[in-house]
Amino acid sequence: MDFQTKVLAGGKIGAAIRRLEDIEEAIRHPKIKTIFLLNGDINKLPSIVNRVNKAGKIILVHIDLIEGIGKDAAGVHLLKRMGVAGIVTTKSNLVKFAKEEGLFVIQRLFIVDSESVKTGIRVASNIKPSAVEVLPATVPAYVVSEIKKALNIPILGGGLLKTRKDVEEALAKGIDFVSTSRRDLWEI
Repeated sequence: MDFQTKVLAGGKIGAAIRRLEDIEEAIRHPKIKTIFLLNGDINKLPSIVNRVNKAGKIILVHIDLIEGIGKDAAGVHLLKRMGVAGIVTTKSNLVKFAKEEGLFVIQRLFIVDSESVKTGIRVASNIKPSAVEVLPATVPAYVVSEIKKALNIPILGGGLLKTRKDVEEALAKGIDFVSTSRRDLWEI
C-alpha cells in the first residue's frame, strides 16, 4: 500500500501527540486516522503502538524525540517489530534504515530561509523519503510550490497552526496534510 492511501487515508488532519495523556483521545477520535507520536520513551511505546493498531489507526513515531531508542538501524528495526507504520525524522541516515525495513518515512524540513528550502530539496532528492513535512506549516505558498515541483511527493505541514483559518490556508497553499497537537483542529 502506498503512503497516500495508508497514511493520509483520504484525510487532511493527523494528531500530533506531545503529551501521552492525549493519545487516548486521538485513538477515540472518529476523524483522526493517523497519529504522530512526538514524545515518550521506549518503555511505554509498545503498549501505545498496540492500542493505536488495535483501533485500526496508523502510528508514525518521531524517532528523534523518543527516549531510549537508538538512532540507528537497530532502533529502526525495533520500531518495525513493534508495529509502527513509519518514522518521522530530521536525520538522513535513518531514512535509509527505515526504507530497508519497509517503513514509511517522513523527512522533517525546518524552513527558515531560502537556503533551507534549497538544502531540504537537495537532501530529500537524494534520500527519497515517502513524504516531507515542512515546519512551520505557515510557510509561503511559493515554498510549498517549489518543494512539490522538485520532489513530487506528499508534503505535510506542522507547527504554528492555531486556528481553523491557519489550517485552511496551509492546505490552500498545496500542503497535502497537516499534523497538529491542537485537539480543536482535529475536527476539520
